[in-house]
Amino acid sequence: MDSELDSDTADGAKPDKQKTRRGSESASGPADLPPPELALLDAADDTDPATSSAEDDDEALLPELAEEAPEETTGPAGQSRLAVGHAAIERAVRLAPVSPGVYRMLNAVSDVLYVGKAKNVRKRLTAYARVNAPQPARILRMIAATVTVEIISTATETEALLLEANLIKQLRPRFNVQLRDDKSFPYILITGDHWAPQILKHRGAQSRPGRYFGPFASAGAVNRTITALQRAFLVRSCTDAFFESRTRPCLLYQIRRCSGPCTGEIDFPGYTELVREASDFLSGRSRSVKEELAHEMEKASAELEFETAALYRDRLAALSAIQSQQGINPRTVEEADVFAIHQEGGYSCVEVFFFRTGQNWGNRAYFPRAEKSFTPEEVLASFLAQFYDDKPPPKLILLSHKIEESELLADALSIKAGFKVEVSTPQRGEKKELIGHALTNAREALGRKLADTATQSRLLDGMAATLGLPRPPKRIEVYDNSHIQGTNAVGAMIVAGPDGFIKNQYRKFNIKSEGLTPGDDYAMMREVLQRRFKRLLTPANEDDAAKRKADDDSFPQWPDLVVIDGGRGQLNAVREIFEEMGLGQVWLLAVAKGPDRDAGRETLFMPDREAIKLEPRDPVLYFIQRLRDEAHRFVIGSHRKLRKKDLREAGLQEIPGIGPSRKRALLHHFGTLKEIERASIADLGKVPGVSAESARKIFEFFHARPD
Repeated sequence: MDSELDSDTADGAKPDKQKTRRGSESASGPADLPPPELALLDAADDTDPATSSAEDDDEALLPELAEEAPEETTGPAGQSRLAVGHAAIERAVRLAPVSPGVYRMLNAVSDVLYVGKAKNVRKRLTAYARVNAPQPARILRMIAATVTVEIISTATETEALLLEANLIKQLRPRFNVQLRDDKSFPYILITGDHWAPQILKHRGAQSRPGRYFGPFASAGAVNRTITALQRAFLVRSCTDAFFESRTRPCLLYQIRRCSGPCTGEIDFPGYTELVREASDFLSGRSRSVKEELAHEMEKASAELEFETAALYRDRLAALSAIQSQQGINPRTVEEADVFAIHQEGGYSCVEVFFFRTGQNWGNRAYFPRAEKSFTPEEVLASFLAQFYDDKPPPKLILLSHKIEESELLADALSIKAGFKVEVSTPQRGEKKELIGHALTNAREALGRKLADTATQSRLLDGMAATLGLPRPPKRIEVYDNSHIQGTNAVGAMIVAGPDGFIKNQYRKFNIKSEGLTPGDDYAMMREVLQRRFKRLLTPANEDDAAKRKADDDSFPQWPDLVVIDGGRGQLNAVREIFEEMGLGQVWLLAVAKGPDRDAGRETLFMPDREAIKLEPRDPVLYFIQRLRDEAHRFVIGSHRKLRKKDLREAGLQEIPGIGPSRKRALLHHFGTLKEIERASIADLGKVPGVSAESARKIFEFFHARPD
């Protein structure tokens, strides 16, 4: 959001990298193509720390439908805007190459309106320049807004396709189909740089030695699979540092989710065999693995080794659980991505299924932004090029609709992947059934999203009526602070709008002010709000100013309503801050907790108005409670992360009454600070030299509740 924000986080969402500056090439001529830790019971922590990222499994948001442009107005010298646009394109035609390339249409303030590619750039631009040629209304609006055209030449049409997709993702032009919520997919990694390989979730560059299996559609799918694989194959998930520090098996060994290689509970050949079985299962040889386990179970049973037979039985059950969670598993499709598109109410939904090694590794719905005039084929074609811009394609891509440039897309993806990629629209057989299943999911996903959006719209309308606002708020920002006696103070902002919580807009603020009185909530809120609105009021540069500009299709950067947790005192303090900054256009709302902090008995305060009390079952009150609770959840999580970081850096030095001897005893007993933090008071009291009172102090130090 701004450079002063500390560790901008959004529950995993990445900051927008939209760029709106002009490129280096103009219509004066073409340019050359530029060179293209351990979680005992929660597998969600089994992430490679070198590449971990915040999770982002929240559903995608529906885009706002693009508004129609106003009626044509006159341009310079009395000319119509459409004539000005035709003239600008005509000038570009004279210098355009007859070879492949990518062109960008820009408006008067150098915003990129459209990015296109062509086998013959001059011929394509000539089609736009024809004054009397029939064109869709969308194209006419684009031409009317164009004042200059920039061109980049490419060696081949496939290079043009790849460059076009890259530029669309970077520049996000309003007249192109835009792939939103484009996130990296998680993989399962079985490491290869330790004698006892580890299984974990991995995101990002595949630079660590080992075998990668994926992609999976969501972090939840990976976490469920890893948990089941641990039960089936007993492969460790702890970090190497934790592994090396163990003197006794951890809890995962006790609950049969690890074979305990760290303390020699299993020998090297035995562990290697478990890792091989896990790799074989993930590689698609699940039937042979299950047959081996069934044979060993029967053998152990015949030899009256019933405990061993029960272990194999449980492992088989875990493998069956994985496959049942995967739903459909194709018989004839080994590796493929399946795309199906459904359009309704002016919106598009693209459902994607991932099949690898004959297994279904999850699905995900996308809601790309596209004007109503785009056909399903046009949306799907542009979506695919952008989708694979930063992802490895499989050998087979199955589509619900036949796209015009399927062969060109296949060639481009083949060059990128280094092997032949087939793009197909099946008409019969199992592949057709997969498409049908994906289409059903796309239709249902869009229906659910439209229903959720309608409900959210009604809540915003109700909020406007209840609070006496002139219109429903389009962007709501909720602020909260968290600290423990003034330490590790952090502020946070969550954002909500017509589509619900906008998690990629969430921000946290590490409180930096020197001389701040510990626990001064007013001063902390002042710092947070000043840092939030400072750059909105005074952008640092032209790039920043361009990003702040609200196009007709963008989520607004300015809030309509600011909500804070507190009563009349907090409201007046924030109002004073806003008056100092000249922020009179933002509505303010303070939400005071009810007696005994009971939910449903809150009091709402607004400037120059009587306090508002709503019925406990009022949907608007419930909505406001959700906003406040989400802000509280996010700020508490941010505070705990900051505090844990400080604790790990300071070790046990800051715990009262814990000297070097007790520190050594604790570390020797538990192995790591993380395990000390997780220990109960009873477990802490078992450490030699640690009394019951000391155990209580240690436990309370790690579990103190932040304000």
